[in-house]
Amino acid sequence: MSDTSRCIAFIFARGGSKGVPGKNVKELAGRPLIAHSIMTARACRRLETVIVSTDDPGIADVARAFGAEVPFMRPPHLATDTAPEWLAWQHAIDWFQRERGSFDAFVSLPATSPLRAVSDVDRCLDAFIDCPDTDIVITVRESERSPYFNMVRLDASGHARLVIEGAGGSARRQDTPVVYDITTVAYVARPAFVLSAERIFAGLVRTVEVPRERSLDIDTPFDFRLAEFLMQDRVDSQ
Repeated sequence: MSDTSRCIAFIFARGGSKGVPGKNVKELAGRPLIAHSIMTARACRRLETVIVSTDDPGIADVARAFGAEVPFMRPPHLATDTAPEWLAWQHAIDWFQRERGSFDAFVSLPATSPLRAVSDVDRCLDAFIDCPDTDIVITVRESERSPYFNMVRLDASGHARLVIEGAGGSARRQDTPVVYDITTVAYVARPAFVLSAERIFAGLVRTVEVPRERSLDIDTPFDFRLAEFLMQDRVDSQ
């Protein structure tokens, strides 16, 4: 793959959010949440177009108003609480290849990660291009907690034990292996891999590390309040 390859951005936004009702069109810093992802995608010159996959006509209208395409509606069975988003990825890729031909890089930019920068997307594309054997690139951030040090599980008797034991009895977190949280900033994958596999880690996965202040994933009302604070802090620092 080269810089002249076809890279298509997709944003998957169903209408039935439970944690934050109406989340994808809820206003954040003066714009609907989904608009932030659309605007970032449109600002990335390497992305040919931005396609939103949704089952909700209201989300579709907002997406179009901010310059995204909504050329199909997601089938209801792919928009339930229990439907894996991976299946929606496959549906969108299949539609695009049938209607518009083959492409080289599937780029998912979830609406729930509004603080990402264009540079984060570009770095994911670079990682994908630089390693031809890679099936998918995901974004991560260094975890604040470690299953080797300060994360516990309860045994059958209700006693706490480390999630992962046997790290040499480390008394300091610095002595344990570095672990990362997966973020929803961006995913870049080979379309053929998504169509043939059942999950991300069925293939060869590379990572791009993103700073904490740009990797918030909005899932709860608290996350939304935190995003509002970070957005305002970004404006105040400019």
